[in-house]
Amino acid sequence: MSRQPAHYRDAATTAKAAQNRKLDVFPAFHKVAGRRVLIVGGGEEAAAKLRLLSETNADLVVVAPHVEPGLAADIRARGASHIAVPFDPVHLEGAALVFSAQEDEAKDRAVVEAARAAGIPVNAVDRPELCDFYTGALVNRAPVAVAVTSTGVGPVLSRHIRARIEAMLPSATGDLAHLAESLRDAVSSVITDAPARRRFWASFFSGSVADNMHAGRPDRARSDAQRLLNGARDEDGYVWIVGAGPGAEDLLTLRAQRVLQEADIIVHDQLVPDAVVAMGRRDAERLCVGKAKGAHSYTQSEINDILVREARAGRRVVRLKSGDPMIFGRAGEEIAALRGASIAYEIVPGITAALAAAASAEIPLTLRGVASSVVFATGHDQAGETLPGWAQLALTGSTVAVYMGRSVAAKVATRLIKAGLSPQTPVAAIENAARTDETVYAGVLRDLEGLAARDDVSGPVLIVIGEVVAEAALRNAKPFFAQTSGAIASRSVSVAA
Repeated sequence: MSRQPAHYRDAATTAKAAQNRKLDVFPAFHKVAGRRVLIVGGGEEAAAKLRLLSETNADLVVVAPHVEPGLAADIRARGASHIAVPFDPVHLEGAALVFSAQEDEAKDRAVVEAARAAGIPVNAVDRPELCDFYTGALVNRAPVAVAVTSTGVGPVLSRHIRARIEAMLPSATGDLAHLAESLRDAVSSVITDAPARRRFWASFFSGSVADNMHAGRPDRARSDAQRLLNGARDEDGYVWIVGAGPGAEDLLTLRAQRVLQEADIIVHDQLVPDAVVAMGRRDAERLCVGKAKGAHSYTQSEINDILVREARAGRRVVRLKSGDPMIFGRAGEEIAALRGASIAYEIVPGITAALAAAASAEIPLTLRGVASSVVFATGHDQAGETLPGWAQLALTGSTVAVYMGRSVAAKVATRLIKAGLSPQTPVAAIENAARTDETVYAGVLRDLEGLAARDDVSGPVLIVIGEVVAEAALRNAKPFFAQTSGAIASRSVSVAA
């Protein structure tokens, strides 16, 4: 028996792959406003379809001799009608769509056959082989609608995709669309050139009009839209000061994801991972202004000037900072510069390192009867002094989270012990918190100096000091000293246990 030549098999595989990339359905939206839509069935499946269809302005009619209490409540709450008799083809008169949700294949098939005979599209719930169309997982931002379907093979996947789209479309998307609709005639009248109109709408949907609508400032959005239409001045620039979180892409906030897609230029710090920066628009300019320890590529004043310059040029700017911009992120200086230049801006918070580290190591930063306050501190003050002013708070039982403290770990430990804090106070240090390369170190205060001596610690480190650390999940934590003595090892184990 001869075998097919390899090039024939490869061609067949390629053809099959191409076929698999083609749809068996064509997406379309039915006009149902003011039209009769029939739902046949009295149980939970019918109730689910009623709830979905109540997102539209259709005239909803439920046909079933009896309905379950939940469906009866939905019928009343959503202004639907109920015909309390078994289905009859006469009920199809004037219907735009029909749904059969009777949880009985023979009954569903009878409705399908009757609807097809009447020329009305029909859907049999959970019976894809009987359906003329599928109902997608709906994202409603009226008048904007997005529907996702897996053509019946993976409804749960459709719901997951819908959830991601829901997150990416702000609730004010519909309000922005309504504003655009109200201006359509005026735009067509004032801007007669088609390419110019396209530029107008591009600016409308991605510039300050959209920014203000999404930020809950509809009056400013309308004013900017009118100014844009009148051509009174060029499109204003806008700056978002965005927290990138600890570095894991899935810990970025939904708002941060959205504004990254709207930025013309992303001005980012050294500690922000490339994967997070890459979440911006592909054609957006990237500018790293990273201030690595001992090698500041840009001064803070120069960064301020960049933000003002780019915004004045009419660009949408994302200033992307590790963690939360308002916690040791020097956002206050950038805000002052933007205010002084009358540049519009918005703060998008991020998950700060202390919270990410505490979550990863399961450290309760506050704990009833142990610690009722948390101190966020840095290893240095502006003058370079270690431990500026917060030692007393540690002595009173506060949990202390020290940012950027690895290089001064020994000084921090020495000063806290000298101030009166017990050398046996539990301590944890988390390197690269919440990232795939996260490493946790644990021990007691007097051993903290060993952290600075380790040559295998290169990422950002967050140190947590306080009795709450004894409650953490630290069994697999490394000791502070790379080479531990028996005494030091036993102390570290007692904390982890």
